[in-house]
Amino acid sequence: MATYLDPEIDPRAFPVGTITADLLAELRNSNLRLTPELSGTVEQTVYEIDAKTGVTVTVHRAAGLEEPAPALFWIHGGGYVMGSVGTDAVMFDRRCPDLGIIGISIDYRLAPETPFPGPLDDVYTGLAWIFMHAGELGIDPARIGIGGVSAGAGLCSALALLVRDRGVLNVQFQLLDCPMLDDTQTTPSSQLDDLIVWTRSSNEFGWRSYLGDRYGAGDIPAYAAAARATDLLNLPPAYVSVGTADGFRDENIAYASRLMEAGVPTELHVYPGAPHGVAFWAHTQIARAYNADQTRWLRRQFDALGS
Repeated sequence: MATYLDPEIDPRAFPVGTITADLLAELRNSNLRLTPELSGTVEQTVYEIDAKTGVTVTVHRAAGLEEPAPALFWIHGGGYVMGSVGTDAVMFDRRCPDLGIIGISIDYRLAPETPFPGPLDDVYTGLAWIFMHAGELGIDPARIGIGGVSAGAGLCSALALLVRDRGVLNVQFQLLDCPMLDDTQTTPSSQLDDLIVWTRSSNEFGWRSYLGDRYGAGDIPAYAAAARATDLLNLPPAYVSVGTADGFRDENIAYASRLMEAGVPTELHVYPGAPHGVAFWAHTQIARAYNADQTRWLRRQFDALGS
């Protein structure tokens, strides 16, 4: 079955093919660590949060922001094996002044050098650090949400489960942008052969790298792959977005449906013809709609939290 792709999406424009171990170092040093072009209106400050691991967070703050402000903790994508906070800077350059928020992005450790649970430990440590330092950062701890894209959204969903189960921190919502959730790779969409950006082979490489020796086991914990979770009760409100030309389509729709069944306020958006990483084609109508819908939902969440 051929995958319908929005007519404005030119697959030839995306510079990366299937991810392999041989290409990984090159990809880490090129495509995803380019310095983005920013407006200059949002200040960025980097903090080392763990001297042992070297993990850092970058705090994004627009000029003239009234404090204490709400905050969005964001986890970048990259299939658990690559990516950086540089891609987050572009998003926060727009959303921080638009929404009146402080943005925090985390440079967590990557697989295969650091498999599960290392990256999840990093993002939990980062979130805990934000709560601990909320006062000096000008953040209202009662108005913190979490979000991520792709593998970052997979980590975000696992983080929401971990926060609920540990009962120490409190997040107000979770934004899951095309989350990487299901290590079994058995859904129809995950088996499509004509996917762009993140192919079925790349997906297998990402999961093998992240799970290490656990890959293929039947007892993978939900903290490693949230699609494995059997209890989704009492999670924060969720937003799930995915395109029909994304290999994660079916697992995302299934997870959103299960969140709804568990009584979690959930908004699901499925975009016909949108591939994984549709934001790369920022000039297209579908990418603009994809981003605008997320921004509107975030605005409603922060407005509902008040000041």
